[in-house]
Amino acid sequence: MLFLSRSADVVTHSLQGEGVSLEEARPLRDDVSTDEITPLPILTHYDDKLGRYPYTGFRAGDATPIDTDAIRMHGVEVVVAGKRYGKGSSREHSPAAEKLAGVRLVIAESFERIYRQNADNIGLFTSTDYGLVERIQAGEAITLDDLVAGRDALAAAILKSGGLLRFGQQSMRDITVAPEATDARPRTLFEKIVARHALATELTDAHPGPGAGAFVRADWRFIHEYYTGMAAHMLHTAFGRPLALYDAASIIVFEDHTSYVEESPAHLRGGLVPNVHRMVEAQRDFAAAYTLRSHRTLSEAEAASDDGSNVAGISHAMMAEHYALPGQLVVGTDSHTPHSGALGCVAFGVGTTDMANAFVTGAVRLTVPQSLRIVLDGRVPPGVTAKDIVLHLLSQPFIRTGGGVGKVFEFCGEAVAWLSTDERATLTNMTAELGGFTGIVAPDAETVRFLRERRGIDFALEPWMRSDEGAEYAATIRIDCASVPPMVARPGDPGNGLPLSEVQAPVRIDIAYGGSCTAGKREDFDHYHAVLRWAADRGLKIAPNVQLFLQFGTTAVRDHCIAKGYMDAFEKVGARMLQPSCGACGNCGPGGSTTSEQITVSAINRNFPGRGGPGQVWLASPPTVAASAIAGELVSFETLQQRHA
Repeated sequence: MLFLSRSADVVTHSLQGEGVSLEEARPLRDDVSTDEITPLPILTHYDDKLGRYPYTGFRAGDATPIDTDAIRMHGVEVVVAGKRYGKGSSREHSPAAEKLAGVRLVIAESFERIYRQNADNIGLFTSTDYGLVERIQAGEAITLDDLVAGRDALAAAILKSGGLLRFGQQSMRDITVAPEATDARPRTLFEKIVARHALATELTDAHPGPGAGAFVRADWRFIHEYYTGMAAHMLHTAFGRPLALYDAASIIVFEDHTSYVEESPAHLRGGLVPNVHRMVEAQRDFAAAYTLRSHRTLSEAEAASDDGSNVAGISHAMMAEHYALPGQLVVGTDSHTPHSGALGCVAFGVGTTDMANAFVTGAVRLTVPQSLRIVLDGRVPPGVTAKDIVLHLLSQPFIRTGGGVGKVFEFCGEAVAWLSTDERATLTNMTAELGGFTGIVAPDAETVRFLRERRGIDFALEPWMRSDEGAEYAATIRIDCASVPPMVARPGDPGNGLPLSEVQAPVRIDIAYGGSCTAGKREDFDHYHAVLRWAADRGLKIAPNVQLFLQFGTTAVRDHCIAKGYMDAFEKVGARMLQPSCGACGNCGPGGSTTSEQITVSAINRNFPGRGGPGQVWLASPPTVAASAIAGELVSFETLQQRHA
């Protein structure tokens, strides 16, 4: 039994089998992220090799006490941790690595939704019953019923079947579209969309309530290169070749993480670049074999000769720019899939096994969540962005203690009405950091404008596309956006938010990074440009010893910047411009740190230990990132202007 304690000594003693008790192990580590369970470079493996690496990024204080092969070598079967275990990325590699290393059960006070569902899907047991610890240490036999106690019937059935693919073979032979609900109770927009996509199966109700397991049909299913090889391996092993994919026209394959891998310090240091190329080729082979719609990002060399016909970018931004529509249901193999919820659709992330199952059955599993109503009052002040609002929301005690875990975040209120779709997408995208199942904004005139101007679609809203008066919410949270200042989040967790004005001592920076699905959108680049044009007009450049990276989210964003004349200011201040890719956000390209002494200010969505390199990462809004690059330290645009008045 391995205790993931805040004390590195406790971790070491329990790893070596020295009989540590639960009380001796406390306090346990909360917020153990999937970045710590399987650091991003490990994701180039999608077979038994994963079993060498679980917890190699785990931090106890300043230490990383668990080495490669340690879990297998010491015969660990049970792992015990604190709150919000498995937060962060949707990578199924994490529970897969645990299981392949010999772990059979993870016990924690609470789990992030995607991690736990991924664990269910591969037959790794999870429990919130700390009483099991003493029973196991006493040698008591633990039954299957003990291990699935408190789980919904579908989760229990999947675990007892040995995982989702086996369950699907046994119990998903007869899938039908569920009839419309006949009761007239008020519903949230989320509930209405799910009801319109609900499926009836042998073991699930057509109209389940919160907490129950269900299956739905998605309008769009998408996957990217870190998951496709694993999914293909699973499916071909289970069902042979060729596969019969359900509605292949609604499957989209994105190559959006790895175009800059040759400049990724983590991958170069680990000798993993050849692995990445094999992983990418596995995706391309799968897409070609089944004639799937694909989008590839371009390296700088490829972009130089691009004739403009390549339409590419980060999957989430591409879904909003080209595919998702109000009222639809979208699933993707990434925790930031809720990005598209800004358009008034239900969009959520799933793991590799979920997607593999959805490829062949057309059915997507979910546990029906409760909804939170997030009322954003007032007008957003000048210089404050949606990123600041999210960092403020993340710092609230209700969220920090897990109040949002697994729930739908429905954003509404006066401030939302005034936000652009790009800014709304920042809110829904970072539902992942809030711990939520998804985020959604009811479509309105702004949505119609976005679809018309960005996509050339004349979309007609329908009366049902809103939440009903009297719909049920687990809680309502109100934020006075007029009083939200420029925010930052201290290194280690997106929930470490505080007003920038309250940072006590100057924070020098070495790297400034603007990009990612969260902050590589058109309006984000409008913010970067506003700061950097102001600086360039005054003869200012990025501070000595600072590197500024600006990475487009999509080719359309790049073309917008060129058309608006933004590149002049970016060039004059000394920014390095990067073609669309996840890049440094996924620790897979320029903009990541290379030493522990480096400090980064970044507009990405998460700053868990090890993400973005070994240095410290402060999260901030696009204008704060740009202003800090000019100042050489963490400052707001307003402060920068005052210094050069």
